[in-house]
Amino acid sequence: MHIIINHSSMDPIYEQIVSQIKAEVISGSLPAGEALPSVRTLARELKISALTVKKAYDYLEEEGLVVTVHGKGSFIAQANQGLLMEERRKELEKDLEQAVRKARCGGLTDEEIRELFQLIMEE
Repeated sequence: MHIIINHSSMDPIYEQIVSQIKAEVISGSLPAGEALPSVRTLARELKISALTVKKAYDYLEEEGLVVTVHGKGSFIAQANQGLLMEERRKELEKDLEQAVRKARCGGLTDEEIRELFQLIMEE
């Protein structure tokens, strides 16, 4: 697992950790049952507070992506396929919204955007 913290980002550090772990789970890079680094280990690696890592892990556990076993550590949960699909949809929706905004800023009409999308879908 490779997490990069952007200290100049407007996103809180714990959210950066959450989003990067989520992305790895969704992509399959972090399979179910995979152990996450301990809170202290990850905090030391990232040179951040252990409380920040704990907050990220707690958030992931609330979302059902991580299971914590007292005395053993935190592990990637057996993911609910519906949950993973919903996460993928949210990511795709965000990407599509960004593409539409970019197209509109570039002067394309909604009809031109639809036509372009249709061309891409035919490939």
